[in-house]
Amino acid sequence: MEEKKIDQVEAPEVKAATDAAEVKDNKKERHPSNRFRNKQPRRAEIKKEFDERVIKISRVTKVVKGGKRMRFSALVVIGDKKGRFGYGLGKSNEVPDAIKKAVSSANKDVKKVVLVKGVNTITHTIVGKFGATSVYLKPAPEGTGLVAGGAVRSILELAGVKNIYSKIYGSRTQSNVVKATIDALSKLKTYEQIQFVRKGIQVKAGESQPVKEN
Repeated sequence: MEEKKIDQVEAPEVKAATDAAEVKDNKKERHPSNRFRNKQPRRAEIKKEFDERVIKISRVTKVVKGGKRMRFSALVVIGDKKGRFGYGLGKSNEVPDAIKKAVSSANKDVKKVVLVKGVNTITHTIVGKFGATSVYLKPAPEGTGLVAGGAVRSILELAGVKNIYSKIYGSRTQSNVVKATIDALSKLKTYEQIQFVRKGIQVKAGESQPVKEN
């Protein structure tokens, strides 16, 4: 008889403990911080639309009445290696913030260049200018590679160009070189556009072909 009484006393305590554990688990599931925990992607899984490359970071000092104010400026180039590219300049008291501002500025002004399919080169020879800097770009056959250096190479790689000749004339300031290169790429025309301008012939849209220089 005593053993039966002990079982009857312990059974409600065990049941109460299990109920309390279930309530605690339900509260964890309903907590707003746990609701979206599994839905957020990890940093490694997030894919960026554009690749980023820092061209130059410089320290800028401004002299004011109270003394000197030091800031940092960052020049960044972005691109998806499929014909879309851009550049931006950002300034801040810290280097990471300056880079972040430069990337945000570059995303607001994205340009596009049409490349020759199969060769991944530009359609014709072009010269871009900015200030005292001139950048000469010339199409190259398959297997040539990027004959370029510095800021010009960074922009061409991110734009998706794989075969090209280039030369810089005049000032070699990196900011001027970047702007002159982007000026050259933005002035490029397709085979169809040049045929229409020169001969008034509307060519069907297809694979762009290099234009022969006269």
